[in-house]
Amino acid sequence: METIIVQLPGPAPWGAVEKGSPELIHLGPGDLADFGRGAPGGTGVGIVLTDPGVSRRAGQLEAAGDYWRLSNFSRSVSYVVENLEGAGEYLTVAPGRLAAPVPFEFSRVVLPALSGTATFKVFAPQHAYLGEGSAPDGGEQTVHPFALDPTSKYFLVLVALCEPRLRDPSDSALPGVGQIVERLRPLDSCRDLTRSAVNYHIDYLAFAKLRLDLGEEAAPGADAARTGAKRTRLASVALRFGLVREEHLALLPPRGAGRVAVQEAGA
Repeated sequence: METIIVQLPGPAPWGAVEKGSPELIHLGPGDLADFGRGAPGGTGVGIVLTDPGVSRRAGQLEAAGDYWRLSNFSRSVSYVVENLEGAGEYLTVAPGRLAAPVPFEFSRVVLPALSGTATFKVFAPQHAYLGEGSAPDGGEQTVHPFALDPTSKYFLVLVALCEPRLRDPSDSALPGVGQIVERLRPLDSCRDLTRSAVNYHIDYLAFAKLRLDLGEEAAPGADAARTGAKRTRLASVALRFGLVREEHLALLPPRGAGRVAVQEAGA
């Protein structure tokens, strides 16, 4: 089972629309991936950062049990790992530091470069959480098949997606991406939420967290006309297995908050 997923550098910024599906590297426990400029043509490293200010072999990622480690091979500059789900939270990996553990689920690795910075993203979808009734000395730990973080933005997207059916089980309608954006934007953590970011979280939930088998037509990066299958299946699995429950509705802003904010802005 994979521990981390590395999204290789692309031209579009976080939350922007990428052309085609991003290239991914999947690593399981004990797997390694070097990053840097590489030899001519980008050979010799798994994660190529083309900026001439980046060392040929700048560092290394190591997948661990349910997290990952970062090694900084530079003698002079620090690297930064940003928490993409945090409010500016980050950690610094000093020059020469080996195997620094990274606890974030959504991360961006940032290296100094001639063009400003060189970056790539790392996701750790298999983070473990203490389950109800877990005993510290009860033998081998159970790995939860659906390890969701209720403090994350992707979980808010899932709750907003399931909200109509949680409030009325007979309601078969699911909110569209635009409706989810409008529902969540009153939250401080979602002020800059975009449609493309919601689509990204839906893909992450479907393929990394819940590992749904939706066939080739619903593969990551599929066009908008095919996202209905993902949303329907996500809501079905989340509600069927109790991953999203009525008490999670408290995470959402009061109903009507988005419309009130729009009215006040136009006053």
